[in-house]
Amino acid sequence: MTTATIPRQAATILERHVVDVVSDSGEGAQKCGQSFAAIAARMGNGIWTVEIIPAEIQPPARSIEGASGNRTRIATQRIRTGGDAADLVVAFNEQVLLGRLRAGELAPGCIVLLESSWATYGDPEVAASYQAVTDELRRDGYRLHEVPMEQECLRYVEDARRGKNMFALGLLCGIYSLDLDLARAQVRTIFSTKDAQLVARNVQLLDAGWAWAEDNLDLRFQVPATPPTEPHVVVNGNTALALGVMASGMEVCAMYPITPATSASHYLSEAFERVGGIVHQAEDEIAAAHFAIGASYAGTCAVTITSGPGYSLKQEAIGLAVMGEIPLVVIDVQRGGPSTGQPTKTEQGDLLTAVFGSHGDAPKVVMAASDVEDCFYSVITARRIAETFNTVVVLLSDASLATAQQPFPRPELRQDWFAAPVDQSPIPDGAAPYAWNERTGLARRFIPGQPGGTHCLTGLAHDRSSTVAYGPEINQEAIRHRSLKLAAFQQTLRPVRVGGDGDGDLLVIGWGSTRGAIEEAVERVRAGGYRVGRLHLRFLQPLAPGIGEAMAHFDRVVCVENNWSDRADDPLIDPDNRRFGHLAWLLRARYLVDVDSWGQVRGQPLAPGAIEAALRARLPDRAARKVGAR
Repeated sequence: MTTATIPRQAATILERHVVDVVSDSGEGAQKCGQSFAAIAARMGNGIWTVEIIPAEIQPPARSIEGASGNRTRIATQRIRTGGDAADLVVAFNEQVLLGRLRAGELAPGCIVLLESSWATYGDPEVAASYQAVTDELRRDGYRLHEVPMEQECLRYVEDARRGKNMFALGLLCGIYSLDLDLARAQVRTIFSTKDAQLVARNVQLLDAGWAWAEDNLDLRFQVPATPPTEPHVVVNGNTALALGVMASGMEVCAMYPITPATSASHYLSEAFERVGGIVHQAEDEIAAAHFAIGASYAGTCAVTITSGPGYSLKQEAIGLAVMGEIPLVVIDVQRGGPSTGQPTKTEQGDLLTAVFGSHGDAPKVVMAASDVEDCFYSVITARRIAETFNTVVVLLSDASLATAQQPFPRPELRQDWFAAPVDQSPIPDGAAPYAWNERTGLARRFIPGQPGGTHCLTGLAHDRSSTVAYGPEINQEAIRHRSLKLAAFQQTLRPVRVGGDGDGDLLVIGWGSTRGAIEEAVERVRAGGYRVGRLHLRFLQPLAPGIGEAMAHFDRVVCVENNWSDRADDPLIDPDNRRFGHLAWLLRARYLVDVDSWGQVRGQPLAPGAIEAALRARLPDRAARKVGAR
C-alpha cells in the first residue's frame, strides 16, 4: 500500500479512457460512476455510461456474480459506445473485482484501485481471499493500488458504506483532473433534498478522496474537453424517451411497471402533469395497452411503454389498434429473454416480434433508436407517423440505452413537433369512417362526438362503413388497404446513406444501440487497409429505399446484432439449418442476398473489439490493401 506523499506530476494526455466503479449492491457505485460522468460532461467531454447490474435484485455481499456499478467512457469528442474493457477500475472489494476480471472486462495492464480494509478483516477466509486476488492481479501485470477507503471515510461518517462512493468520486476527479468546484456542485445536487449537514459531510468525503489521490497516487490523466458553446443536457435513454413523449405533444402514457422500462414512467410521473399530460398505471400490461388505445380513439395520440414480456401481452390489443386504424405509439425497451430471461440485461431480441408478432396480418411501422439523443427525437417522429397514417408505431430501445448517459445539445421546442388540432368539423353526408384511398390506403380519422361521424368501432373484420363483414372480397380489400399504408409511408423515407467506403470488401449493417460500436469497429478495420462500409437502419418496417443497391456494391454483407445467430462453423450447422439474426432474416427475405450474420447475447452491449474481430474473420485472407486502392 502506498503511504508516502507522491510528488505532483504533469498529467498524461489521453484521447479516451474507460473507468469502472464496482461494489456490492447498495454501496453507491452506480451513483459514483454516474456523477463522475456528469462532471466530465459538464466540462465538455464526450461520455457514455453503461450500468453494471447484477441479475439478482439483492445478490449476496462479496460475491463474484454480485458486482453492481457503472462504466464510464470519457473522451475528447462525442462517443456512442462504452468501449471494450476498463483501463481503470475502482473496486470496493476483491470479489466484485474478480467478477469483472473473470468476465474479461479489464484491459491488459488495467489500473486497479482496491479497498484495502479486507486485508486485515477479522475473518481469516476473507483476508486470505483478498491476498489471493491481489497476488493474482500483480502476477498478471495489473497496476494495483490498495486504497484505505474505509479508514479514510470513518474520519467523516460512522458507516463507511455510506461514504465510500463520494470518496471514490473524489479519487477519480483528482486522477482525471476534473474541476473540483464542478464536482462539489454535483455532490450538492445529488443530496439537494437532504439536510445541510449531510451535504457538507459528502462534500468533505469528495475533498478527502481528491486529496488522497493527490498525496498518494502517481496517476495524473487529462482527457481534453471542449466546453460546450450551447446548452447541453446529460440524461439516460429512458429519461430521453420520457422527454420525447412530452415534447411530442402526446398527452397520455399508460403502462405497467416492468424492468428496464419503468424509469421512463417514473420521470413522466414527476413531470408530465406540468405540461398537461397524464400517466396511467394500469393493473397489467393488457389494460395499459387498451387504456392507451381508448385515449387515442378519443382524439389524442397515446403511448404505452413496456419491455419484451409486456409487449407479448399487448399483442391482441395492438391488433385491435391496427384493425381500428387508431394511432398508437408503443415503446419496447428490450431486455434479455426468452420468458423472464435476464430482466436487467440488454438484448435486441424483439425485432421479429415487433414486425410480425400478431395473429393475422397486422402491419405496423417499426423503428429503433440508436443513441440517447435519438431516443428523444424518435418518440417525436413516432407520434407524427402514427397520427399521419392512423397506425401503430413500435419504437425499439433496449436496456443498454435505457441506462446509458450521453450529453447532447438541449433541444429547442419546435411547433412542427406537435399534431395539428384534431379536425372536429362535421362529417359530410355519406362519408364512411374507412373510406380508404385506393392509392395510399389512408382514410380520414373520425373522432367520437364529431357531427355526422357516428359509427360502431369494432375489432371484427369490417367494411368501409365499419359494419361487421365476413365476405371474402371485403376482407381482402380491407387488408390490402391497411398494407398499402406501409407502402405509402415507405415512399416518404429518404434513401439510405452508406458510411465509410461506398463499395469494397464488406458492408456492415446494424440497427438500434449497436451503432456506436459498429462505427468504431469499422473505422479500425478500414485503418488496416480494407474497404468497409457501414449502414445503420432506423426504420425496420418498412425498410428505407436504397438498401439493395448499397449491398450490391460490396463483395460481402454482414449484419451485426445483439441477438442470437448460429455460428457457421459449429459442427451441426449447415446452410439448411442455420438461424440468423433478426435483421439478417429480414434482409435475406427482402433482397434475396446472402447476408451473413454475427451477434452475441452476453447480456451486455456489443464491444467494438468483438465486432472488429468478427469483421476481420470475414475479410479476404490476404495482405490488406490500401484504402482507396480499389
